[in-house]
Amino acid sequence: MFRTKKELKEKILARLSAEFPLTAAELELTSTPDQKLGDLALSIAFPLAKKLKTSPRTIAARAAELLSGIEGLSRVEVAGAGYINLYLDRERFFRKKLAGANRTGLEPEEKKIIVEHTNINPNKAAHVGHLRNACLGDTLVRCLRYRGEQVEVQNYIDDTGVQVVDVVFGLMELEKKSLADLDRIEGKFDYYCWDLYTRVSRYLAENQEAQARKAAILKKIEHGESPEADYAHLVSRRILRAHLATMKRLDIGYDVLPCESSILRLKFWEKAFARLRESGAIYLSSEGENAGCWVMKLEDEPEREKIIVRSDGTVTYVGKDIAYQMWKFGLLGQDFYYEPFLQDNGRPVWISSATPTAYDVHFGAGSKVYNVIDVRQSYLQKVVVQGLKSLGYLEQAEKSIHFSYEMVALSPGSLAEIKVDLSEEDRDKAFLEVSGRKGVGIKADDLLDRLEEKALAEVNKRNPDLPEASRREIARQIASSAVRYFMLKYARNSLIVFDFDEALNFEGETGPYLQYTAVRLRSIFRKFQERFGISSQEFLGRVDPETIRLSGLPEEEARDFWDLVVYACGLDEEVLRAIATLEFAGLAKFTFNLCQKFNSYYHHYPVLAEKDPTLQTLRLLTIHFIHEILCQALDLMGIRVPDKM
Repeated sequence: MFRTKKELKEKILARLSAEFPLTAAELELTSTPDQKLGDLALSIAFPLAKKLKTSPRTIAARAAELLSGIEGLSRVEVAGAGYINLYLDRERFFRKKLAGANRTGLEPEEKKIIVEHTNINPNKAAHVGHLRNACLGDTLVRCLRYRGEQVEVQNYIDDTGVQVVDVVFGLMELEKKSLADLDRIEGKFDYYCWDLYTRVSRYLAENQEAQARKAAILKKIEHGESPEADYAHLVSRRILRAHLATMKRLDIGYDVLPCESSILRLKFWEKAFARLRESGAIYLSSEGENAGCWVMKLEDEPEREKIIVRSDGTVTYVGKDIAYQMWKFGLLGQDFYYEPFLQDNGRPVWISSATPTAYDVHFGAGSKVYNVIDVRQSYLQKVVVQGLKSLGYLEQAEKSIHFSYEMVALSPGSLAEIKVDLSEEDRDKAFLEVSGRKGVGIKADDLLDRLEEKALAEVNKRNPDLPEASRREIARQIASSAVRYFMLKYARNSLIVFDFDEALNFEGETGPYLQYTAVRLRSIFRKFQERFGISSQEFLGRVDPETIRLSGLPEEEARDFWDLVVYACGLDEEVLRAIATLEFAGLAKFTFNLCQKFNSYYHHYPVLAEKDPTLQTLRLLTIHFIHEILCQALDLMGIRVPDKM
């Protein structure tokens, strides 16, 4: 529909602009509330009436005359006080859509877009809250690429941060493990570190004198000193592999993994610091609690100082984030070195290095940057943007987008589902917030394992004759869709409470329901081939689009057919709306509604049992078209269609 509206606007403007003072920006085509009122409407007569001192009805009548016979429209009518209703040439519209259902006609808006998402501290296993970040970020990437954008996907690895330091402290001070001992730790290393991180948090809270030792470890890691830095490197890389494997279960991938250790070793921060200091964006505080710190004042909070560099010389997160954001836009005049970290479907996923490598690859230098970080980081993201503004990079500051979202909480039932021990107090709560430091939460792999287990039980009941490998792959795809759809169907600034039963339901507004509809569509095509000895694709390939006639459809079916087709054609506009608002709940709802509309259509107008060959062909064309649109929508949300369910 986006392409149709664009073409119509150009033709309408060409017809009307010679007689009316009208610009493209003023010409908006909107949907009508009822098919009887046409497919699209123009309300230009009302603003023009004010300009021309004429009644809207008179202007609308003249505009309708000028638009008569325009290609793509069957008729134009004036309604009410001056509305112009446009009726599409339905046969022409449907033929064009059949010829190009998978071509959007959307155009890129940027030279290169960088999307940074996931960003899990590499000190413990990923939990369910991290999945919302990754699902939102990956869906944004898919939508941007659908629009035709060149997108680079980054996953920032904070391999020298305090969370990694906590685990290193635990390994060295509490566990007394050598580097060689780490390779001998059995089981899932990220799970082991999850428990250790919780122990360390309690220990440090109860033994304040240990904070000095932790601070010493932090400084050594930041300066790359052994053996502390070696522990941090080994821990972060091993856990990073576990995180990437977890995300792979949801079909989420990355192009490059920039590491904080590389930022420190290559002195990105020193370059950014020098520029910030020279510009006056930061200054050395000489009094009060921030004495000896380099600080920045915020535009909207001039009385408040934000520490960029602590008095002991260590850089805060936001300081390093400013340097990182400058690199993303290519403003540092320097790049990382890179080396392959692992292979993902035959292509390398690159990781940054502070020392030269044999690989001539480059990343960064985007024209627009999305940082997918939860809403709690809003203040720090404002500081990063102000840092760019202070250096005169106003365009880059404008195109630094904080894609914020609320947290994921857990229902007591979800925690009980994977046998997490709860206190009496926690059992009475409506939900529990995730806290890795306290060890409260569902590990992402535990969540996916349990979902796959429950999905497999259902698949086994429905398809007992399938090979076990096939049943397990179907269960994996169902579990993945359950998580991804659940994370997308709520507004991003809504706290969501994850619930197993709600997410995995094969009916209702869930990922499995969407998959079921797509599988149902494909079963129609399979049964068609079994019955008629020819694939539906081959059969329809012999149909001349010019022979398609809608006039023979019964009135009720014509209405339902048109409602289904026009709704499906709204995918492009839904994608553009999602990108503009960073809200994917609308895309999720669109796909769910499309499935409902198709299921209703197919219930009333069967294909295989239809005796009239003309009607059967038209219905088959229709569901092929809907199948293609549905698969596009599912792919945008990262949902795969199983062979069976």
